[in-house]
Formats: sequence, structure tokens, C-alpha cells
Amino acid sequence: MAALQTEYFARCIGTLERAFKALHDLSPDDDLHDIYRAACVKEFEIILEQTGKLLKKCLKPYFATPKQVDQLNFKDIFRHAAKHGLMELEESERWLLYRDNRNETSHDYGAGFADDTLTLLPQFIADAYRMNELINQCHD
Repeated sequence: MAALQTEYFARCIGTLERAFKALHDLSPDDDLHDIYRAACVKEFEIILEQTGKLLKKCLKPYFATPKQVDQLNFKDIFRHAAKHGLMELEESERWLLYRDNRNETSHDYGAGFADDTLTLLPQFIADAYRMNELINQCHD
């Protein structure tokens, strides 16, 4: 099986990590603070969506047909990944929480939603790096 192309995914994770670190060096009154906060939220969303798509490809060997995997919703992708031992259940549950946060923030456009997302980012970044390793391993 050919390796998945994950360069963009890895780059997004690195961008999020750098933006998050830069954000902490800025005063909340600084205009750049808002720019970096917005960048963090956007990268969080991109990584979350890419994770679902890439992990779906890792699950295809566990199903009778690729169509069955294509029909999985985001949360089911992570449930099956845990079921088939691609990730720990606790890790899978965190990804479900990240998705819940994303769904809630898509309906709230104030600073509060961004701040809620920012509190998740240290663990999210670590989980995203782990996911990148997992995705690269599933197609080696």
C-alpha cells in the first residue's frame, strides 16, 4: 500500500505549534494577539478535518469494502480506530472532545469560543503529532 501524503498535515501541526507559542509572548491588547489567536483556531480546525480524512484511509483494511469506511462519520472513525487498536481509547475520546469543541465553536463567533479552543491546544498539539506518526505507520 502506498504511503499517504502527510506533508501538509505535518506542516499544519508545526504552524499551529509556532502560532500557539507566539501567542503566549503577546499581550492580549496587541493586535497581533488576535491574529495569532485566529490562526490557532483555524489550524485547529484544519488539522481536525485532515485527521478524520487521513485516519479513514488507515481504517480501510479493517472493512469489507472502502465504501463502508467512506460512510463513517467523524466520531465513528475514531471509535473504530480505537476498536482496531490503532489508538488507545482515551486518545480516541480526546479526539471526540476536540470535535465537540469544533462543533460548538462553529456556532459562536466571540472571543470566548477561541479561548475555549486555546485551552485544548497543548494536548491537541501532542495528540496531532502522535496522529501524524500513526498515519505514517499505517501505510508503511
